[in-house]
Amino acid sequence: MEDGRQADAMTVLSRMSGGQAVELRGLERTYEGVMDENTRVYAEHLKDLLRSDVAIKPPELIFPSVTGAEDHIGETKDAENVGDDIGSTNLLPISSRQPMWSEGDQSTEFSAGGINNGQCSYSRAPSLYPQRVSPDLFRKQLSNRNADYRTNFISDHGQAFSSAEISDESSSEPEPEPDMEERGRKKAISQPKNKYPRQKQASVVLSSSIDLQLVDEDKLLPSSMQPPPKDFVCPITSNLFDDPVTLETGQTYERRAIQEWLERGNMSCPITRQKLYSSKLPKTNYVLKRLITSWREENAYSSATPSLRSPSSETTTQPILSKRSPSPTSVITQACDGGAVGDLRLAITTLCTSEVLNEAEMAVVQIERLWRRSSVDPEILPSLSKPAVVNGFMEILFNSIDEQILRTVLFLLSELALRDKLVVEALTRVDSDVDCLVALFKKGLTEAVVLIYLARPSWERLLEMDMVDALLTVMKRKEDDSSETCLKPKTASILLLQQILASDNKIPSEVVDVLISEGVVGSIIRSLSGDSEEERIAAIRIIVRCMEVDGNCRKMIAGKAGFETFLENFTTVDDVERFEIVRFLFELVKLDRRTYNERILHSIKDGGKFSTMHALAVYLQTAVQDQSPIIAGLLLQLDVLVEPRKASIYREEAIDALVSCLRNPDLHNSQLLAAETIVSLQGRFSSSGESFTRASLLKRAGLKKGSRTLLGSDQIDYIHDNSEDHSEEEKSADEWERKMAYALASHEFGLLFEALAEGLKSEQREYFSACLVSASWLTYMLSILPDTGLRGAARVCLLKHFISVLKSAKDTDDKALAMLAINSVMHDPEGMHDLTSHIKDIIKILRELKKSYILANEMLKHLCHGKESCMLEMWNHQLLAQVDCSFHGEVLSITYFRGRIISGHSDGTIKVWSCGDKPLHQIQETREHTKAVTSLAVLQSGKKLFSGSVDKSVRVWSLHDGQINCMEYHDTKDQIHNLNVASNMACFIPQGAGVKVLSWNGGSKILNPNKNVKCLSLVQGKLYCGCTDNSIQEIDLATGTAGTIQIGSKKLLAKANPIYSLQVQDGLLYSASTPLDGAAIKIWNTSNYSQKGSLPSSLEVRCMAISTELIYLGSKIGAVEIWSKDKLTKVGTLQTGGNCRIRCMTIISDELLVIGTTDGKILAWGLS
Repeated sequence: MEDGRQADAMTVLSRMSGGQAVELRGLERTYEGVMDENTRVYAEHLKDLLRSDVAIKPPELIFPSVTGAEDHIGETKDAENVGDDIGSTNLLPISSRQPMWSEGDQSTEFSAGGINNGQCSYSRAPSLYPQRVSPDLFRKQLSNRNADYRTNFISDHGQAFSSAEISDESSSEPEPEPDMEERGRKKAISQPKNKYPRQKQASVVLSSSIDLQLVDEDKLLPSSMQPPPKDFVCPITSNLFDDPVTLETGQTYERRAIQEWLERGNMSCPITRQKLYSSKLPKTNYVLKRLITSWREENAYSSATPSLRSPSSETTTQPILSKRSPSPTSVITQACDGGAVGDLRLAITTLCTSEVLNEAEMAVVQIERLWRRSSVDPEILPSLSKPAVVNGFMEILFNSIDEQILRTVLFLLSELALRDKLVVEALTRVDSDVDCLVALFKKGLTEAVVLIYLARPSWERLLEMDMVDALLTVMKRKEDDSSETCLKPKTASILLLQQILASDNKIPSEVVDVLISEGVVGSIIRSLSGDSEEERIAAIRIIVRCMEVDGNCRKMIAGKAGFETFLENFTTVDDVERFEIVRFLFELVKLDRRTYNERILHSIKDGGKFSTMHALAVYLQTAVQDQSPIIAGLLLQLDVLVEPRKASIYREEAIDALVSCLRNPDLHNSQLLAAETIVSLQGRFSSSGESFTRASLLKRAGLKKGSRTLLGSDQIDYIHDNSEDHSEEEKSADEWERKMAYALASHEFGLLFEALAEGLKSEQREYFSACLVSASWLTYMLSILPDTGLRGAARVCLLKHFISVLKSAKDTDDKALAMLAINSVMHDPEGMHDLTSHIKDIIKILRELKKSYILANEMLKHLCHGKESCMLEMWNHQLLAQVDCSFHGEVLSITYFRGRIISGHSDGTIKVWSCGDKPLHQIQETREHTKAVTSLAVLQSGKKLFSGSVDKSVRVWSLHDGQINCMEYHDTKDQIHNLNVASNMACFIPQGAGVKVLSWNGGSKILNPNKNVKCLSLVQGKLYCGCTDNSIQEIDLATGTAGTIQIGSKKLLAKANPIYSLQVQDGLLYSASTPLDGAAIKIWNTSNYSQKGSLPSSLEVRCMAISTELIYLGSKIGAVEIWSKDKLTKVGTLQTGGNCRIRCMTIISDELLVIGTTDGKILAWGLS
């Protein structure tokens, strides 16, 4: 290393001019003379001390005077830059100590070619962090003559270097000439040792080459502000560096300027013109950036810039040697004298100037001890808050590996940052300081999170630093009482996590998912009872965010949360925090158990020292309108806990606030929030906290399974859940619903209805929908509650709007809500009178809704009761399409498969047709069978299509891209008629007697061998056989047992009366035959074989199709009769227009009837 330093010194000397070299040698001789003189004086003092028996005061040190230097200032020209650039670094030997925050094996020490407020570097940090530079580099490279100027530089930067540092120069300097040495000794001896007045200090500027430039007094600016050093200025922009980068050529530029230079296609250094081998810019030169920051601070707070002029004539008459004084602007000089403060001054001096890490660490321990003793003395705080001291602390964090020392530094910085915002500014000025804190935090020093929080980084910065996992780790730990920081690490972690989650961004939602999955919510719940008000509010915000993202955590939160602490402080916090508490409580009581919700409401109502309801009412009067609906909603729920029929000022205030919000069109957000709040007051919720009000109303309207709806899966499951397991919960929910509906509807005799009626006119979809649900719910509830005149008020305000919605709404669910409300009104004579002029339109719409809602059928029956014309009009059918396929023979089979109509023909052809607004548009034609396709059957799962033919084969089909493809082929050895299929077998009528059961594995057997079977129906493992002798049997395929439903005819001369068709639906068996015995259709109960009814049709029925409400009968003469399934009365007849038989038919979605005839036609009718 010594060889390297000598090489550096030789390099510096080689760059000097001849005059500079002469001046350097003169200063070296003067330095040697001063050292010899001080040594001689102290030797005499030691002799006197040995001879004397009393204590003798030691002599003062002798320092060189600046006398005569003034001439050089005026005469010396601008020196050439020597040494390394500020941004460069010199590698030193590898250290055995590695900082705790460093990653991997980075252990290389270094000494940077610059200085940061006089700070010392202990070991090399990774390049990510700014590097602090040892002042020793200056001592190695500067001559003795520059020592006084270095003193001035340190003074300007506020550092308290002791006088011993100035005299402790390297012993490797050149030897002075003898005559110069002798002349210096004589001058020193001729002056008295106790009369060395303090000399004025000259301010100098640090250049990029670490040389101290001499400034001509004629070039000084008249202003008190110093001009920036030229090495702090970008040569391109001529402005101070903001983001300096040093290129591979050694030149430094502003990042944006050099980036633009490179983007223009230049690949050379603008100054040296050397070729650049990479267009990628290096990292920021943090050393130079810190120097500039320090220079800015010094000049910003200085009242005047120190003069660079020559000392006055009085000064020049002083002795050549003088005693050095500390800088008047240094940290130590600004601290007052005294015991503790004096010790603190020495500790700060060591921290800021020592190059030995152990000494600096001991200084930290001393500062901590003095800080604790002083009890935050106001005289000590300013001394420790200086940027130089903060940088000293940061140096320890960068380099120390002693965990206790690191914790001590974090404690001190946290205490200082909490009391002085300038400390926070010093910490956040350079990103690498915060990065260092984050690295320490992730390494396990949890105290660092307190300082990170005090630095107030943005949520984007926190995510960028990947802080979430470390924060969650701290929150999961048990609180450590040994931590003495101003904030507990867990508290700081919660505050930072709340800052991350406060952003409306998808990334925080992902953070919540991790937070819930990691089980940290329980730890956050405990912070609801924390000591700090700020911690409690942050915990509330986090929990609310968790419930918004994943409402399923509500139950766990409700089971663990305590309300007493923050309810007691409800009146003392500000409005923002008060609303956070209300929002938390309002969201918490959205559980799927009504009884649990009411227990929580009682806890809220009775919690705290003061009346919660009174506090909410007072807060509601002063709250902004955007917050009023939630406050009013919570207050109203607390009020309904008691008897709702009694007058209550709290209820009046709450409902008045909701009505006021609904009537204010200028604040759309508060309008929507008020309507949604009323919807949620019904009290039914999913496990995720989603309101079930809309779903419960559609359930009351009788939404059928499989009907199209925009509801979510949870709401659909709720609608179709008919279990009685929660009967107690349902009773509690019904009771709550009645009390809440009465409280809302009875307010000022239906004032709320007027506000909701205005909302039903809104063009804002969300607001309109919320008002429709609220109005439909309250109107429905009035039909259940005792009539106190409120039904008339609701009818007057809302009925015309419900009719308008029923006629014009595009959403079927909206129509269903309006239908439910109209149904609640039309049972009153006055309501029916108001509907008279709209009955025809209502019936037309109800006929559409009856496909999806049971209530529509009931309303149609009520409106059409005793009106035959109305009934006929209600079941009116219209021919939609007709195609002629006679080229392929008869249409023997037809079915519906995955959105397509499939037909089988007598020549073996299978055709695929469209089934939409324009049905029977041919899509595909295939002929895999060689003979007639007698049967088409679809597996119950709807995934496969089976075709049976007289060519003795069964083919299995799948549907891809709208076309069918044959997947499997099965040889049955028998002709196939009336094929029925299950997942593991098929049943069909063979050419002979009985029924053949074919297993897909290859086995087969004959059932009912003594009967000539004419038709089959397979339902849930039961096979129903209709025979030529008019008998009907039921065979259990699992056990093989058989039962007789109808015995049949035994007369030999009787006319044949076979069973042509069987259909099973809703536990009833429908059989079709001839009308010989007075009824072509008979209806049987499948459980006890008893006859339930019959249809007295005069037709010979060959096939049937049954919908939810109608029975279609295809006859031998080409006519189709339509019968009411409920009343068993005929409602219409359809004609095919030819003398043909109806061979097959199918009904699709209760809307479309498709038939096939013996003359090769396919016809489709729809309900008009």
